[in-house]
Amino acid sequence: MVLHTKKISTVQLRRGMFIHKFCAPWWQHPFWRSNFLITSNTEIEKIIGSGVTDIIIDTSKGADVPDPNTTKPTEQRGTSKTEGALIEVPMELELDRAIAVYDQSKQAIRSMFDDIRMGKSVTVETATSMVSAISESVMSNSSALISIVRLKTADEYTYMHSVAVCALMIGLAKACGYDKEACKEVGLAGLLHDIGKVMIPNTIINKAGPLTEEEHRIMRTHPERGHEILKAQYQVSEAVLDVCLHHHERIDGQGYPHGLVGDHIHQLTKIASICDVYDAVTSTRPYKSGWNPSKALKEMAKWDGHFDKKLFQTFVKMIGIYPVGSFVRLQSKKMGVVLEQDKNSLLMPRVKVFYSASSRSFIDEEIIDLSSESTNDSIVGPENPADWKIYNIEKYWAISTG
Repeated sequence: MVLHTKKISTVQLRRGMFIHKFCAPWWQHPFWRSNFLITSNTEIEKIIGSGVTDIIIDTSKGADVPDPNTTKPTEQRGTSKTEGALIEVPMELELDRAIAVYDQSKQAIRSMFDDIRMGKSVTVETATSMVSAISESVMSNSSALISIVRLKTADEYTYMHSVAVCALMIGLAKACGYDKEACKEVGLAGLLHDIGKVMIPNTIINKAGPLTEEEHRIMRTHPERGHEILKAQYQVSEAVLDVCLHHHERIDGQGYPHGLVGDHIHQLTKIASICDVYDAVTSTRPYKSGWNPSKALKEMAKWDGHFDKKLFQTFVKMIGIYPVGSFVRLQSKKMGVVLEQDKNSLLMPRVKVFYSASSRSFIDEEIIDLSSESTNDSIVGPENPADWKIYNIEKYWAISTG
């Protein structure tokens, strides 16, 4: 019997498809059998949540991936375009995999940086493997991994900053229309952009206070040191090398190491500079607390001459005016966290409310879709949860669905 098999991403799974084989060890996927007909969305959620990224379907026994030329796109939240177009799935379906990718990347990037620091031989395969996993998650939902990585601790910053910038750059490249393979190169540039910091003394990297003038001078050598490492040990494209060397350049020429101006800065490097700064200012460091995402975007928008304006506008649209995890107050005086963006309106995300500003007390949790015609509520603005004695706010949105 001739099999009509096809390898697809797990986020392309639909009811009516017949699974021929999981592209993962038997113990990783959540089913005792490896070939069966998908009959419910619950089965799809379990597969995606298990961290399996690819699957083989048999189109002779079940449905095929829809043809994008005959499938009309829809504007509803959580829908997807397939085969050749970039796929979006609801935040809650991607969150489990994003958490798994975050945990796996944490150890892998730390080991890679430590090996380089100790002069061990390294290969680009380790980095590309990480990028593939990060890319799969971001392609499925731009917000999930980007939001999860923002929860890194001050101690994790040196390593996880690279993972965060990788995810942010893939998300921005996706929003700019880059195809899937191009986005992987973008992600590789993000993952390796700060590799020169392995050559900077830890006393400077982890200093819990302002750097001296001499320490600043040493720190500012990390782009050139990283460029040397990549040229000597990695076989990467000129674009990836350029991002490493020039991600601290500015459109107005006030950056370093070469003071490049405007169009003399590579497009990929312009993307990197936005993502690098955003993650830096929203991260808690040994010497400062991170800004909330809404404040970060507001402040970055004021920095004339720092970023490419068109790319920054695309970045804001990708992240959202009120990014996932933002604590906000509604017109109704209910307060809560943003769960997911509405792609058609940056001001109308889904919000999980759990606190009342009027009574200054917790209320029953409720998810409000501000884009729904049945909802009259709206966001007044962002709030600092600490001002309301609310802590560990991530428990309201960054939870496993498994």
